[in-house]
Amino acid sequence: MSEEVFDITIVGAGPSGLFAAFYAGLRQMKTKIIDALEEPGGQVAVLYPEKYIFDAPGFSKILAKELVRNLVDQAFQYNPTVVLGERVTTMAKNDGVFELGTDKGTKHLSKAVLIAAGVGAFSPNRLEAAGAGDYEGKGVFYFVKDKSVFRDKRLLIVGGGDSAVDWALNIKDIAKKITLVHRRDVFRAHEQSVAELMKSGVDLRLFYEVKSVAGDGKKLTQAVVFDNRTRAETTLEVDAILVNIGFRADLGPIKDWGLEIDGRELRVNGKMESNIPGVYVAGDIAGPMDGVKLNLIATGYAQAALAVNVAKAYVDPNSKIFPGHSSEMKR
Repeated sequence: MSEEVFDITIVGAGPSGLFAAFYAGLRQMKTKIIDALEEPGGQVAVLYPEKYIFDAPGFSKILAKELVRNLVDQAFQYNPTVVLGERVTTMAKNDGVFELGTDKGTKHLSKAVLIAAGVGAFSPNRLEAAGAGDYEGKGVFYFVKDKSVFRDKRLLIVGGGDSAVDWALNIKDIAKKITLVHRRDVFRAHEQSVAELMKSGVDLRLFYEVKSVAGDGKKLTQAVVFDNRTRAETTLEVDAILVNIGFRADLGPIKDWGLEIDGRELRVNGKMESNIPGVYVAGDIAGPMDGVKLNLIATGYAQAALAVNVAKAYVDPNSKIFPGHSSEMKR
């Protein structure tokens, strides 16, 4: 166990956690970031690095991976200690200091803790079609790290939410053909994106589902889809299938830390304080008791800044919560 005690330890290196690390550095707090993933960026980096984000403050649009790069540059300028590839599994408080244990057997000590763990541990809902499991990594995809793998390919996209619609729009100019199947005629995506999809030239198959996929054992070559109203089947020649039918999220070991939980959210007050003094929450995992819940990057930024400034006053009672405007600070 490292005997070094940090002012604040941030659990989660997604956008909220990275912005929190920046703000903690701005407040001259000794900061550590811990994340289970091998790279910073959280869900943004893992799920849609090649997609544009349109509601990040200061950018009309920006690729997710570029936003993460900017957040990392901003956060790391104050040289926080960064621990990647470790999942925090336990949290206990002794003599006013939190002890965080990880799945690597290490212990981290901190005066305050900020949990910015997104939706917790997440995994994609798998495509329940004959043969789908046999072609994962050989044509069936759940994540897109590099959209160029679909260049000149016949791509089948499965889903009707933001991810499915956004990827169809994002890839349509490089793929040879895109077919999108959705089991209903109502989309769960942003209205503007759906409107663009309808006039995009993407082959839409509403009320359709995937029955089976097949190939030569090394690569995918076709998919059988069916109309769930008539059961009529159609065979499509495809080179790749991108499945966007949601994710399963789980708080995992966080459930055992003594925090007040509502569903998959940690309850917080207006200061982003949990029920445990010294533990704060920001981002998608935060559940405001007396406020509106919005899972937006912009909201996470505000929550992170608020949590860090309140934590600063907790760690150093002589400090003020409001730090003053950054434009007035000397650096």
